[in-house]
Amino acid sequence: MSAVDAGRLAADFTATFGSAPDGLFTAPGRVNLIGEHTDYSGGFVLPFAIDAATTAAIALNASGRLRLASRSQDGVVEVDLASLEPGAVQGWAAYPAGVVWALGERGVRVEGADILVDSTVPTGSGLSSSAALECSVAVGLRDLTGSSIGLDELVLACQRAENEMAGAPTGIMDQTASLRGAAGHAVFLDTRNQHSEPVPLPLTEHDLVLLVMDTHVKHEHATGGYTDRRRSTELARDTLGVDALRDVTVADLDDAARRLDDVTFRRLRHIVTENQRVLDTVETLRSSSPAAIGALLDGSHASMRDDFEISCAELDAAVDAARSAGALGARMTGGGFGGSAIALLRTADVEAVSAAVRRAFDAAGYTAPDIFPVEPADGARRIG
Repeated sequence: MSAVDAGRLAADFTATFGSAPDGLFTAPGRVNLIGEHTDYSGGFVLPFAIDAATTAAIALNASGRLRLASRSQDGVVEVDLASLEPGAVQGWAAYPAGVVWALGERGVRVEGADILVDSTVPTGSGLSSSAALECSVAVGLRDLTGSSIGLDELVLACQRAENEMAGAPTGIMDQTASLRGAAGHAVFLDTRNQHSEPVPLPLTEHDLVLLVMDTHVKHEHATGGYTDRRRSTELARDTLGVDALRDVTVADLDDAARRLDDVTFRRLRHIVTENQRVLDTVETLRSSSPAAIGALLDGSHASMRDDFEISCAELDAAVDAARSAGALGARMTGGGFGGSAIALLRTADVEAVSAAVRRAFDAAGYTAPDIFPVEPADGARRIG
């Protein structure tokens, strides 16, 4: 995917705010290879950073105000730092403003700042444009203030910004992938204790491609189904009397079925089996070719479609068409209710699979999908 033009962003910053930025900082979006909706249940996830990213141009000052601008939005949002608190900022600006607030709660003081952002991460696509925005700003503010705050704390600050300022009840997976990503690797994360490890994902070496199929069906994490699903998992946790659903095993499901209503049980079953699929995927990647994980990807999609019920007709069409055309495995990725699906396939099958997905969408009358390959990329960093 194309990168943000850093030189143009710096020039636009100067034109917008009247002086040059102190630095340019980039943070990637992510694809979640497997492990959906397990992060807020204390479970396991396996995302990787991608080559689409958000770049933030930042300058600190002592104005007592934030001035926030985006190349995809009109105007400048101004925020009085003295009144910065949850609910004070709406829309896209709540994410960077929330990072400033959350870092301040952890002792990283910003007396004033101008921030201009640009991004190549598609919004609403399930590739975590929000975490890319948060992490680009967080890394920049840490660098420019000289703070020694660690990556685990940055993850929690960005999550708090998203939860409390933007109102989206997400876990820590997206921010961890954006901050800890490494080229050629996925990030195996235990969300209970934030322990993470790089796991080899050598796609090119094995003549494999991971395609993203963006359905253009937009979702908003802060509203609707995502919140409902999280409430269902909390009900299951409380009814079963466990600290987190991560503590429920496949062997416990028969007993859980007797204690939970049907819908809550199916939500639980997705979480429990998805955690196991993550562990199985990690083991497979460490011992054999990524081609061997195809069935695990398929199983994940079926669970999200049938038990967690977060897929949609467009995502199912993309997955089914990709599999029929030769993909080794495919699944929706991200929070659900739209966004993107991914397909793992041989390099030689890229054109056939892409064409099959486009034909399926055309036949159903859906908006044409964007289809593009992604590679595991490095995490957030300074670039200027």
